Amino acid sequence: MTASGPDRDVHCHLDIVASAQRGDPDAFRALYRTHSPRLLGYLRTLVGETDAEDVASETWAAIHTALPGYHQHRADFRTWSTAIARNHAISHLRYRGARPAIPLPPEALPHRPSPTDTEHDAAESIRTAGTLALLSELPRSQAAAVLLCVVIGMDAVTAARVLRKQPNAVRTAVHRGLKALRLRLAGRESFG
Repeated sequence: MTASGPDRDVHCHLDIVASAQRGDPDAFRALYRTHSPRLLGYLRTLVGETDAEDVASETWAAIHTALPGYHQHRADFRTWSTAIARNHAISHLRYRGARPAIPLPPEALPHRPSPTDTEHDAAESIRTAGTLALLSELPRSQAAAVLLCVVIGMDAVTAARVLRKQPNAVRTAVHRGLKALRLRLAGRESFG
């Protein structure tokens, strides 16, 4: 029996990763085409529009270099590549000596339908420029958790691997971040 639907996609993706690990340039290009938009959107949020392309280039160079040592049983490719992107963004921000910038127009963020009402409500709110400014006012841990779980669509366990935190800490940060965003939005709407 052959795999179909999502199972087939996972097996195909595993085959592409394995081929890229063996040095197949077409397989690496396929990984790049599949994952680059998501990583670039994530990096735009962390380091700002002007630096995102440079950090993305550094990230993909690091992915290419580290790919032969990648092990699927430790983390899926999406988690692994996002962690590399995050590490490069942190290094860039340290070098630059600045807080993460979130000066993006809402249409530049990658949107994904959310399975729960809370995440859906937050994703709808993130579509406004004012909310992006509010997101930048959150503590870093809350902003990072909301970005990974709500904007990018990772589950708490996967986001925890990227952030090097416990899943419950990520869930708490998302909950607190969304609550703070809702309160701030409600306060601004009452003045609008």
